[in-house]
Amino acid sequence: MGTKRRVGFVVPITYIFVVIFFFTKCLAISTTTTLNYTRYRQVSSLRLERIQKHLDKLNKPPLLTIQRVAPEMPKAMKMAKTDALKDKANINSSSVDGFKGVWQMWHQKGQRCPKGTVPIRRSTTHDVLRAKSLYDFGKKQTKYMPPSAAHRRPDAPNVVSGNGHEHAIAYTTASEEVFGAKATINVWNPSIEVVNEFSLSQIWVLSGSFDGSDLNSIEAGWQVSPELYGDSRPRLFTYWTSDSYQATGCYNLLCSGFVQTNSRIAIGAAISPVSAVGGSQYDITILIWKDPKLGNWWMGFGDSTLVGYWPTELFTHLADRATMVEWGGEIVNSRANNEHTSTQMGSGYFAEEGFAKASYFRNLEIVDSDNSLSSAHDISTLAENTNCYNIKSSSNNEWGTHFYYGGPGQNPKCP
Repeated sequence: MGTKRRVGFVVPITYIFVVIFFFTKCLAISTTTTLNYTRYRQVSSLRLERIQKHLDKLNKPPLLTIQRVAPEMPKAMKMAKTDALKDKANINSSSVDGFKGVWQMWHQKGQRCPKGTVPIRRSTTHDVLRAKSLYDFGKKQTKYMPPSAAHRRPDAPNVVSGNGHEHAIAYTTASEEVFGAKATINVWNPSIEVVNEFSLSQIWVLSGSFDGSDLNSIEAGWQVSPELYGDSRPRLFTYWTSDSYQATGCYNLLCSGFVQTNSRIAIGAAISPVSAVGGSQYDITILIWKDPKLGNWWMGFGDSTLVGYWPTELFTHLADRATMVEWGGEIVNSRANNEHTSTQMGSGYFAEEGFAKASYFRNLEIVDSDNSLSSAHDISTLAENTNCYNIKSSSNNEWGTHFYYGGPGQNPKCP
Protein backbone atom coordinates (compact mmCIF):
# COMPACT_ATOMS: atom_id res chain seq x y z
CA MET A 1 0.00 0.00 0.00
CA GLY A 2 1.49 3.31 -1.09
CA THR A 3 0.21 5.58 1.66
CA LYS A 4 1.18 4.87 5.23
CA ARG A 5 -2.01 6.02 6.82
CA ARG A 6 -2.22 5.86 10.59
CA VAL A 7 -5.69 4.42 10.99
CA GLY A 8 -7.01 3.61 14.45
CA PHE A 9 -9.71 1.08 15.16
CA VAL A 10 -13.33 1.88 15.77
CA VAL A 11 -15.99 -0.08 17.58
CA PRO A 12 -19.27 -0.21 15.62
CA ILE A 13 -22.20 1.00 17.70
CA THR A 14 -24.44 -1.99 18.30
CA TYR A 15 -25.87 -1.06 21.67
CA ILE A 16 -29.26 0.57 22.06
CA PHE A 17 -29.85 4.18 23.04
CA VAL A 18 -33.11 4.78 24.88
CA VAL A 19 -32.75 8.27 26.37
CA ILE A 20 -30.15 10.99 25.95
CA PHE A 21 -29.43 13.75 28.45
CA PHE A 22 -27.71 16.77 26.94
CA PHE A 23 -24.55 17.11 29.01
CA THR A 24 -23.77 20.71 29.88
CA LYS A 25 -20.10 20.49 30.81
CA CYS A 26 -18.59 18.45 28.03
CA LEU A 27 -17.30 21.39 26.00
CA ALA A 28 -15.34 24.45 27.03
CA ILE A 29 -15.81 27.11 24.38
CA SER A 30 -12.87 29.42 23.81
CA THR A 31 -12.21 32.14 21.23
CA THR A 32 -9.28 33.77 19.50
CA THR A 33 -8.79 37.46 18.87
CA THR A 34 -7.68 37.69 15.22
CA LEU A 35 -11.10 39.00 14.22
CA ASN A 36 -13.59 41.16 16.07
CA TYR A 37 -16.05 38.33 16.52
CA THR A 38 -18.73 40.15 18.49
CA ARG A 39 -19.97 43.53 17.46
CA TYR A 40 -20.65 45.04 20.87
CA ARG A 41 -23.64 47.34 20.70
CA GLN A 42 -26.53 48.54 22.79
CA VAL A 43 -28.98 45.68 23.25
CA SER A 44 -32.42 46.23 24.74
CA SER A 45 -33.50 44.25 27.78
CA LEU A 46 -36.47 42.94 25.79
CA ARG A 47 -34.21 41.53 23.08
CA LEU A 48 -31.91 39.96 25.67
CA GLU A 49 -34.96 38.36 27.29
CA ARG A 50 -36.06 36.88 23.97
CA ILE A 51 -32.55 35.61 23.28
CA GLN A 52 -32.34 34.00 26.69
CA LYS A 53 -35.68 32.22 26.22
CA HIS A 54 -34.39 30.84 22.92
CA LEU A 55 -31.11 29.72 24.51
CA ASP A 56 -33.00 28.03 27.34
CA LYS A 57 -34.76 25.89 24.74
CA LEU A 58 -31.42 24.97 23.14
CA ASN A 59 -29.33 24.46 26.27
CA LYS A 60 -31.64 22.88 28.84
CA PRO A 61 -31.34 19.09 29.34
CA PRO A 62 -34.34 17.60 27.52
CA LEU A 63 -35.23 13.93 27.13
CA LEU A 64 -35.35 12.67 23.55
CA THR A 65 -36.83 9.53 22.09
CA ILE A 66 -34.52 8.29 19.36
CA GLN A 67 -34.26 5.38 16.98
CA ARG A 68 -33.80 2.27 19.09
CA VAL A 69 -32.77 -0.07 16.27
CA ALA A 70 -29.19 0.15 15.00
CA PRO A 71 -29.17 1.14 11.30
CA GLU A 72 -28.01 -1.19 8.56
CA MET A 73 -24.56 0.00 7.46
CA PRO A 74 -23.91 0.20 3.70
CA LYS A 75 -21.90 -2.65 2.25
CA ALA A 76 -18.36 -1.41 1.69
CA MET A 77 -16.72 -1.32 -1.70
CA LYS A 78 -13.60 -3.43 -2.14
CA MET A 79 -10.65 -1.19 -3.04
CA ALA A 80 -7.62 -2.32 -4.99
CA LYS A 81 -4.32 -1.61 -3.23
CA THR A 82 -1.46 -0.20 -5.27
CA ASP A 83 1.84 1.60 -4.83
CA ALA A 84 0.72 4.50 -7.01
CA LEU A 85 0.87 7.13 -4.28
CA LYS A 86 4.08 6.43 -2.36
CA ASP A 87 4.80 10.16 -2.10
CA LYS A 88 1.65 10.64 0.00
CA ALA A 89 3.07 8.94 3.09
CA ASN A 90 2.07 11.44 5.73
CA ILE A 91 -1.72 11.13 5.86
CA ASN A 92 -3.55 10.88 9.18
CA SER A 93 -7.19 9.86 9.04
CA SER A 94 -10.10 10.17 11.42
CA SER A 95 -10.42 7.58 14.16
CA VAL A 96 -12.55 7.39 17.28
CA ASP A 97 -11.69 5.03 20.09
CA GLY A 98 -7.95 5.07 19.39
CA PHE A 99 -7.90 8.88 19.17
CA LYS A 100 -5.37 8.65 16.35
CA GLY A 101 -5.18 11.07 13.46
CA VAL A 102 -7.81 13.81 13.36
CA TRP A 103 -9.91 14.33 16.44
CA GLN A 104 -11.60 17.11 18.40
CA MET A 105 -9.93 19.68 20.64
CA TRP A 106 -12.12 19.07 23.67
CA HIS A 107 -10.60 15.60 24.03
CA GLN A 108 -7.13 17.06 24.56
CA LYS A 109 -8.04 17.93 28.14
CA GLY A 110 -9.24 14.41 28.82
CA GLN A 111 -12.90 15.42 28.81
CA ARG A 112 -15.50 12.68 28.32
CA CYS A 113 -19.27 12.52 28.54
CA PRO A 114 -20.91 10.03 30.92
CA LYS A 115 -22.70 7.01 29.50
CA GLY A 116 -26.17 7.92 28.30
CA THR A 117 -25.26 11.51 27.42
CA VAL A 118 -24.06 13.30 24.31
CA PRO A 119 -21.73 16.32 24.07
CA ILE A 120 -23.14 19.57 22.73
CA ARG A 121 -21.59 22.94 22.13
CA ARG A 122 -23.33 25.41 24.44
CA SER A 123 -24.81 28.47 22.73
CA THR A 124 -24.33 31.89 24.35
CA THR A 125 -25.87 35.35 24.08
CA HIS A 126 -22.79 36.52 22.14
CA ASP A 127 -23.33 33.69 19.63
CA VAL A 128 -26.82 35.01 18.92
CA LEU A 129 -25.74 38.65 18.78
CA ARG A 130 -23.23 37.87 16.02
CA ALA A 131 -26.14 36.73 13.82
CA LYS A 132 -28.25 39.19 11.86
CA SER A 133 -31.25 38.35 14.04
CA LEU A 134 -32.58 35.72 16.41
CA TYR A 135 -34.46 34.20 13.47
CA ASP A 136 -31.24 33.95 11.40
CA PHE A 137 -29.20 32.36 14.21
CA GLY A 138 -27.98 28.93 13.16
CA LYS A 139 -29.23 29.23 9.58
CA LYS A 140 -27.34 29.65 6.32
CA GLN A 141 -26.99 33.33 5.61
CA THR A 142 -28.89 33.51 2.34
CA LYS A 143 -31.09 31.37 0.19
CA TYR A 144 -29.16 29.84 -2.70
CA MET A 145 -29.90 31.27 -6.13
CA PRO A 146 -29.04 29.81 -9.55
CA PRO A 147 -25.64 30.73 -10.98
CA SER A 148 -25.49 32.57 -14.26
CA ALA A 149 -25.72 30.40 -17.36
CA ALA A 150 -22.21 31.51 -18.35
CA HIS A 151 -20.76 29.76 -15.32
CA ARG A 152 -22.39 26.36 -15.58
CA ARG A 153 -22.93 23.46 -17.94
CA PRO A 154 -26.53 22.67 -18.98
CA ASP A 155 -26.59 19.67 -16.60
CA ALA A 156 -24.96 21.51 -13.67
CA PRO A 157 -26.86 21.85 -10.41
CA ASN A 158 -28.85 25.08 -10.39
CA VAL A 159 -28.81 25.62 -6.66
CA VAL A 160 -25.13 26.25 -6.02
CA SER A 161 -24.57 29.97 -6.13
CA GLY A 162 -25.82 33.47 -5.59
CA ASN A 163 -25.82 36.28 -3.08
CA GLY A 164 -22.08 36.06 -2.51
CA HIS A 165 -21.74 32.28 -2.23
CA GLU A 166 -18.99 30.77 -4.41
CA HIS A 167 -18.15 27.11 -4.89
CA ALA A 168 -15.74 24.56 -6.28
CA ILE A 169 -17.66 21.28 -6.38
CA ALA A 170 -17.98 17.88 -7.99
CA TYR A 171 -21.47 16.50 -8.53
CA THR A 172 -23.25 13.41 -9.82
CA THR A 173 -24.69 13.60 -13.33
CA ALA A 174 -26.31 10.18 -13.69
CA SER A 175 -30.09 9.96 -13.27
CA GLU A 176 -29.93 6.87 -11.04
CA GLU A 177 -31.48 6.80 -7.58
CA VAL A 178 -29.08 7.71 -4.77
CA PHE A 179 -29.39 6.66 -1.14
CA GLY A 180 -26.26 8.19 0.32
CA ALA A 181 -22.71 9.42 -0.22
CA LYS A 182 -19.27 9.15 1.31
CA ALA A 183 -15.90 10.92 1.03
CA THR A 184 -12.68 11.53 2.90
CA ILE A 185 -12.06 15.27 3.28
CA ASN A 186 -8.71 16.99 3.83
CA VAL A 187 -8.89 19.35 6.88
CA TRP A 188 -7.30 22.81 6.82
CA ASN A 189 -7.66 26.12 8.63
CA PRO A 190 -8.48 28.67 5.90
CA SER A 191 -8.29 32.35 6.78
CA ILE A 192 -11.52 34.39 6.85
CA GLU A 193 -11.44 38.07 5.90
CA VAL A 194 -14.52 39.34 7.74
CA VAL A 195 -16.70 37.92 10.49
CA ASN A 196 -19.84 37.32 8.44
CA GLU A 197 -18.03 35.17 5.86
CA PHE A 198 -17.28 31.46 6.12
CA SER A 199 -15.34 28.72 4.37
CA LEU A 200 -16.53 25.12 4.37
CA SER A 201 -15.88 21.75 2.79
CA GLN A 202 -18.78 19.34 2.79
CA ILE A 203 -21.06 16.73 1.24
CA TRP A 204 -24.53 17.72 0.00
CA VAL A 205 -27.22 15.03 -0.43
CA LEU A 206 -30.06 16.62 -2.42
CA SER A 207 -33.54 16.03 -3.77
CA GLY A 208 -36.35 18.24 -4.99
CA SER A 209 -36.62 21.27 -7.24
CA PHE A 210 -33.55 23.47 -7.61
CA ASP A 211 -35.56 26.43 -8.84
CA GLY A 212 -38.49 26.13 -6.45
CA SER A 213 -39.08 26.16 -2.71
CA ASP A 214 -39.09 22.44 -2.00
CA LEU A 215 -35.40 21.52 -2.24
CA ASN A 216 -34.35 19.00 0.43
CA SER A 217 -30.71 18.98 1.50
CA ILE A 218 -28.64 17.05 4.05
CA GLU A 219 -25.11 18.35 4.58
CA ALA A 220 -22.05 17.52 6.66
CA GLY A 221 -18.36 18.40 6.68
CA TRP A 222 -16.06 20.95 8.31
CA GLN A 223 -16.34 24.73 8.32
CA VAL A 224 -14.67 27.88 9.63
CA SER A 225 -17.36 30.42 10.57
CA PRO A 226 -16.45 33.25 12.97
CA GLU A 227 -20.05 34.50 13.00
CA LEU A 228 -21.50 31.15 14.05
CA TYR A 229 -18.78 29.96 16.46
CA GLY A 230 -16.88 33.07 17.57
CA ASP A 231 -13.47 31.84 16.41
CA SER A 232 -11.52 30.79 13.31
CA ARG A 233 -11.10 27.07 13.95
CA PRO A 234 -12.32 24.34 11.58
CA ARG A 235 -15.30 22.57 13.12
CA LEU A 236 -17.35 19.46 12.34
CA PHE A 237 -20.86 20.51 11.30
CA THR A 238 -24.19 19.33 9.95
CA TYR A 239 -27.03 21.15 8.19
CA TRP A 240 -30.45 20.30 6.79
CA THR A 241 -33.38 21.98 5.04
CA SER A 242 -36.61 20.78 3.44
CA ASP A 243 -37.66 24.07 1.78
CA SER A 244 -34.65 25.50 -0.06
CA TYR A 245 -33.12 27.13 3.05
CA GLN A 246 -36.16 29.31 3.68
CA ALA A 247 -37.75 28.45 7.04
CA THR A 248 -36.77 24.88 7.91
CA GLY A 249 -33.45 23.51 9.07
CA CYS A 250 -30.35 24.75 10.82
CA TYR A 251 -26.73 24.03 11.64
CA ASN A 252 -25.83 21.29 14.07
CA LEU A 253 -28.23 21.05 17.04
CA LEU A 254 -29.51 24.64 16.88
CA CYS A 255 -33.07 23.51 16.12
CA SER A 256 -35.08 20.31 16.25
CA GLY A 257 -33.91 18.00 13.51
CA PHE A 258 -30.62 16.13 13.71
CA VAL A 259 -30.64 13.56 16.54
CA GLN A 260 -27.20 12.86 17.99
CA THR A 261 -26.50 9.40 19.39
CA ASN A 262 -22.71 9.43 19.92
CA SER A 263 -21.10 10.38 23.24
CA ARG A 264 -17.58 10.87 21.84
CA ILE A 265 -18.17 13.21 18.88
CA ALA A 266 -19.42 16.76 19.40
CA ILE A 267 -21.16 18.45 16.49
CA GLY A 268 -19.75 21.98 16.22
CA ALA A 269 -16.53 21.15 18.09
CA ALA A 270 -13.13 22.17 16.74
CA ILE A 271 -11.08 19.62 14.79
CA SER A 272 -7.41 19.17 15.65
CA PRO A 273 -4.77 18.86 14.35
CA VAL A 274 -5.10 20.33 10.86
CA SER A 275 -3.01 19.94 7.72
CA ALA A 276 0.13 21.99 7.08
CA VAL A 277 1.54 23.09 3.72
CA GLY A 278 4.34 20.66 2.85
CA GLY A 279 3.77 18.79 6.13
CA SER A 280 1.43 16.25 7.69
CA GLN A 281 -1.99 15.91 6.10
CA TYR A 282 -5.13 15.22 8.13
CA ASP A 283 -8.51 14.14 6.82
CA ILE A 284 -11.92 13.02 8.05
CA THR A 285 -14.25 10.46 6.50
CA ILE A 286 -17.97 11.25 6.41
CA LEU A 287 -20.77 8.94 5.31
CA ILE A 288 -24.43 9.95 4.91
CA TRP A 289 -26.94 7.24 3.99
CA LYS A 290 -30.59 6.26 4.23
CA ASP A 291 -31.19 3.36 6.61
CA PRO A 292 -33.25 0.78 4.68
CA LYS A 293 -34.83 -0.43 7.93
CA LEU A 294 -36.60 2.72 9.18
CA GLY A 295 -35.79 5.26 6.47
CA ASN A 296 -33.84 7.73 8.63
CA TRP A 297 -30.75 9.40 7.16
CA TRP A 298 -27.67 8.53 9.25
CA MET A 299 -24.26 10.18 9.52
CA GLY A 300 -21.12 8.12 10.02
CA PHE A 301 -17.67 9.41 10.98
CA GLY A 302 -14.38 7.62 10.39
CA ASP A 303 -14.67 3.99 9.40
CA SER A 304 -17.93 2.94 11.08
CA THR A 305 -18.77 5.27 13.97
CA LEU A 306 -22.39 6.41 14.08
CA VAL A 307 -22.87 10.09 14.95
CA GLY A 308 -26.65 10.46 14.69
CA TYR A 309 -29.49 10.75 12.22
CA TRP A 310 -31.99 13.03 10.51
CA PRO A 311 -35.51 11.56 10.96
CA THR A 312 -37.20 10.82 7.65
CA GLU A 313 -40.21 12.87 8.80
CA LEU A 314 -38.17 16.07 8.37
CA PHE A 315 -38.23 15.73 4.60
CA THR A 316 -40.50 15.49 1.59
CA HIS A 317 -38.40 14.34 -1.38
CA LEU A 318 -35.60 12.87 0.74
CA ALA A 319 -38.21 10.77 2.54
CA ASP A 320 -37.92 8.62 -0.59
CA ARG A 321 -34.38 9.02 -2.00
CA ALA A 322 -31.80 11.55 -3.22
CA THR A 323 -31.38 12.64 -6.82
CA MET A 324 -27.98 14.38 -6.64
CA VAL A 325 -24.84 14.46 -4.53
CA GLU A 326 -22.31 17.28 -4.39
CA TRP A 327 -18.87 17.29 -2.80
CA GLY A 328 -16.64 20.34 -2.43
CA GLY A 329 -15.96 23.78 -1.01
CA GLU A 330 -18.03 26.89 -0.46
CA ILE A 331 -17.21 30.42 0.71
CA VAL A 332 -19.12 33.64 1.26
CA ASN A 333 -17.83 36.67 -0.63
CA SER A 334 -19.27 39.83 0.97
CA ARG A 335 -17.14 42.11 -1.27
CA ALA A 336 -16.06 44.39 1.55
CA ASN A 337 -14.66 47.63 0.11
CA ASN A 338 -15.98 46.58 -3.31
CA GLU A 339 -13.26 43.95 -3.71
CA HIS A 340 -13.40 40.18 -3.86
CA THR A 341 -12.86 38.61 -0.46
CA SER A 342 -9.49 37.13 0.50
CA THR A 343 -11.31 34.39 2.42
CA GLN A 344 -9.62 31.14 1.47
CA MET A 345 -11.26 27.95 0.28
CA GLY A 346 -9.69 24.67 1.38
CA SER A 347 -6.00 25.32 2.04
CA GLY A 348 -5.95 28.63 0.16
CA TYR A 349 -4.00 27.05 -2.72
CA PHE A 350 -5.32 26.34 -6.22
CA ALA A 351 -6.05 22.75 -7.27
CA GLU A 352 -3.03 22.43 -9.56
CA GLU A 353 -0.66 22.73 -6.56
CA GLY A 354 -1.54 19.14 -5.67
CA PHE A 355 -0.86 17.06 -2.58
CA ALA A 356 0.30 18.78 0.64
CA LYS A 357 -0.61 22.19 -0.79
CA ALA A 358 -4.10 22.03 -2.28
CA SER A 359 -6.98 20.56 -0.30
CA TYR A 360 -8.55 17.31 -1.52
CA PHE A 361 -11.62 15.08 -1.39
CA ARG A 362 -10.77 11.43 -2.00
CA ASN A 363 -12.63 8.14 -2.39
CA LEU A 364 -15.92 9.69 -3.50
CA GLU A 365 -18.64 7.04 -3.22
CA ILE A 366 -22.40 6.78 -3.47
CA VAL A 367 -24.88 4.40 -1.82
CA ASP A 368 -27.22 2.61 -4.23
CA SER A 369 -30.69 1.10 -3.78
CA ASP A 370 -29.10 -2.15 -2.58
CA ASN A 371 -27.42 -0.24 0.30
CA SER A 372 -24.02 -0.83 -1.28
CA LEU A 373 -21.19 1.68 -1.70
CA SER A 374 -19.65 2.15 -5.14
CA SER A 375 -17.20 4.63 -6.60
CA ALA A 376 -18.77 7.83 -7.96
CA HIS A 377 -17.63 7.54 -11.58
CA ASP A 378 -20.03 9.82 -13.44
CA ILE A 379 -19.21 13.20 -11.94
CA SER A 380 -18.73 16.69 -13.33
CA THR A 381 -17.06 19.69 -11.72
CA LEU A 382 -18.08 23.31 -11.34
CA ALA A 383 -16.41 26.51 -10.11
CA GLU A 384 -18.06 29.88 -10.73
CA ASN A 385 -14.83 31.88 -10.89
CA THR A 386 -11.72 29.81 -11.55
CA ASN A 387 -9.46 32.83 -11.06
CA CYS A 388 -10.51 32.85 -7.40
CA TYR A 389 -11.14 29.15 -6.63
CA ASN A 390 -10.90 26.10 -8.87
CA ILE A 391 -11.19 22.31 -8.94
CA LYS A 392 -9.48 19.44 -10.81
CA SER A 393 -10.74 15.85 -10.62
CA SER A 394 -8.98 12.56 -11.30
CA SER A 395 -9.17 8.84 -10.54
CA ASN A 396 -6.81 6.02 -9.57
CA ASN A 397 -6.96 2.68 -7.79
CA GLU A 398 -6.14 3.87 -4.28
CA TRP A 399 -7.91 7.24 -4.00
CA GLY A 400 -10.72 6.23 -6.37
CA THR A 401 -12.56 9.26 -7.74
CA HIS A 402 -10.98 12.32 -6.12
CA PHE A 403 -10.27 15.98 -6.69
CA TYR A 404 -8.15 18.90 -5.53
CA TYR A 405 -9.91 22.22 -5.05
CA GLY A 406 -9.67 25.66 -3.45
CA GLY A 407 -7.91 28.96 -3.83
CA PRO A 408 -6.87 32.20 -2.14
CA GLY A 409 -9.78 34.39 -3.22
CA GLN A 410 -8.56 37.88 -3.99
CA ASN A 411 -5.41 37.99 -6.14
CA PRO A 412 -4.31 39.93 -9.26
CA LYS A 413 -6.59 37.79 -11.45
CA CYS A 414 -9.44 37.91 -8.91
CA PRO A 415 -9.87 41.59 -8.05
